[in-house]
Amino acid sequence: MTDVQASEVPRLLLKRGEAARSLGMSLRHFQRHVQPHIPCVYSGQLRQYRPEDLRSWAERSASRGRGED
Repeated sequence: MTDVQASEVPRLLLKRGEAARSLGMSLRHFQRHVQPHIPCVYSGQLRQYRPEDLRSWAERSASRGRGED
């Protein structure tokens, strides 16, 4: 049996920096403008985010006009 490469294992959760990069933004921008609006999974002090929640946020944000909340 061979070891499974990390890249072959589907990621169910992303760390904050990974979540920010997946959305194409800085960590600081993610923390201010995205993080408050999506659920996170806590494991001790680690916060992680589900890719489907990031996609949903992006979909909702894309449908809004500038200045709308």
